Amino acid sequence: MGSVDNLSPFVVIEPDGEVSGYTIELCRKIIQGIRQELRMPDLKIQYLPVNASSRFSALLDNRADLECSVSTNNAERRKKVAFTIPHFFTSVRMLVKAGSSIKNWSDLRNKRLVTTRATAMIDVINKRSNIRYLDLTVLELENDRECFSMLEHGMADAFIMDEILLYGARENAVDPEKFIIVGTPLSVEPYAIMMRNDDPEFKKMVDRQMARLANSGEIYRLYNRWFMQAIGPDKRSLDMPMSYILRDSLRYPTDKITN
Repeated sequence: MGSVDNLSPFVVIEPDGEVSGYTIELCRKIIQGIRQELRMPDLKIQYLPVNASSRFSALLDNRADLECSVSTNNAERRKKVAFTIPHFFTSVRMLVKAGSSIKNWSDLRNKRLVTTRATAMIDVINKRSNIRYLDLTVLELENDRECFSMLEHGMADAFIMDEILLYGARENAVDPEKFIIVGTPLSVEPYAIMMRNDDPEFKKMVDRQMARLANSGEIYRLYNRWFMQAIGPDKRSLDMPMSYILRDSLRYPTDKITN
């Protein structure tokens, strides 16, 4: 299982090294089901730390079988990897300092933006910039923490990323009230667990287990634990009810995504 470090509540690395989180628990449930299906109770889980860039090579180089974090299922990625049924939907927005003049995308003219390397964000930003002729300066950094640090220290005007990850970055700030999330939501980003695309039998097993989690209601219980209850050392809750698009999609689980 490949997992990107500390993307709460999807992936949480505890001080003692214990790995947990919404997507991690989904992957554990999938593996538990595969153990029963294959009658292999001793099937072990090995965790492999990856980042936004190396998560793809970890799969393609056969170092990981499941990538369990916040990977968006889109057409470009489906050329080289496979995805199972989505477990979350989000949209693209901006994190800025409270009091910033940036309220929406048209306010970005001549501004300095940061986003995380090897994500779907750069295509979204470039498309928006080309349409509006915004003349943006865009810097791609290795991870969300570096992006937030640039914003915090005044070296960037906005941090553009999936809305749910911006909430996480804001909650981890020393003073969250100094930052706000703005901008009309752009696109729809379906998060799904990634696999290699050259093993259809393994994918079928993973899809069956995800469908079982949806049909049994287990995924709703996991969602409520990580998004509606207090988690982490500071016992904060995101208080984020399941979106209608996710709830509706889980009624008829499918890996088919239109984009």
